Amino acid sequence: MILPPATLGMLGGGQLGRFFVMAAHEMGYRVVVLDPDAQSPAGRIADEHLVATYDDPDALNRMAETCVAVTTEFENVPAATLAYLSKFVPVRPGADAVGICQNRSEEKGFLRRHGFPHAPYADIRSEADLAQRDVALFPGILKVARFGYDGKGQARVANRDEALAAFHAFRHEACVLEQMLALDYEVSVVLARDETGVVKCFPTVENSHRHGILDVSIAPARISGCLAGDATELAEGIAAEMHYIGVMAVEFFVVRGQLYVNEMAPRPHNSGHHTLDACISSQYEQQVRALCGLPLGETRAHSSAAMVNLLGDLWYRDDPHHSKEPDWAVLLAVPNLKLHLYGKHHARPGRKMGHFTVIGSDAEVVQKSTLDARHLIGIRDD
Repeated sequence: MILPPATLGMLGGGQLGRFFVMAAHEMGYRVVVLDPDAQSPAGRIADEHLVATYDDPDALNRMAETCVAVTTEFENVPAATLAYLSKFVPVRPGADAVGICQNRSEEKGFLRRHGFPHAPYADIRSEADLAQRDVALFPGILKVARFGYDGKGQARVANRDEALAAFHAFRHEACVLEQMLALDYEVSVVLARDETGVVKCFPTVENSHRHGILDVSIAPARISGCLAGDATELAEGIAAEMHYIGVMAVEFFVVRGQLYVNEMAPRPHNSGHHTLDACISSQYEQQVRALCGLPLGETRAHSSAAMVNLLGDLWYRDDPHHSKEPDWAVLLAVPNLKLHLYGKHHARPGRKMGHFTVIGSDAEVVQKSTLDARHLIGIRDD
């Protein structure tokens, strides 16, 4: 076990990394953050912030010298960086697992090989690939294989012509064409897995999106115990097949009562933010524990919860050309609401600037209070 006051490394300086730093500090650890943004939310509160790219040799060597273990907060850190650091210190999750999740083609292939349910799809690397695709894949969604998130790098396509136009718009990047499913709703499972294979899952979460970005998460999900159990079993199976160590999230589509894996995130997840306020252990404490070889914490929820993302659009609600701080007083007046702002130095539309979580013993009351607060702060339903 790696015990405090050891120094841990975090690749990435966003809000997920910030919450990791906070959890590590509470447990007595020091943290070095590597992120190229001098104003990154995690870097601003870390013990040391290395302002450099993720492949900068001097920064990586500094991290290898000062840290006893390294983790990451987002999947687009180059797998080669993780592999290099793993020569010197434990890196969790490992490069192989992250490599699967950072490429949609690799991810879909992994699901297919191991028999996990997923939407029909095809790898698209050329115009010829589109010409040969079965028309049953339309209508579909064309997604770039790498670096797409929060709805970016995706296009709904009704036929081959639209798919070809989207492929051109994506500058002929490698893509995945995925059949569009008639969704009932979406759920996710956030879990932690340690080096011995012990897995702790948080209760299944129900998610709704707006403009491709997570809007509201409800925990526990309003689904049957059987379906929640199936989601947990599938998520545990995926983590086991990947020999995963750390925190990960598995997102699912629910279609006519059946689960389909959408994607995996090899890190804490937006839909797990509520664990900060509603569970015995948060997903970030679990990340610290898994990284350091500590026994995993209890994931039981002590309260019902609903989480709402706060995007940069709120800062431009009154004037699209000038930002203005939202009136946080309306949220802070709700006694069972927990406001979390990430300290980002510039608001812009679509950027995640914070979130709030409402907790309580009555799930219906929590959900109503959450929607009321969401409207009060000015989030529109369009």
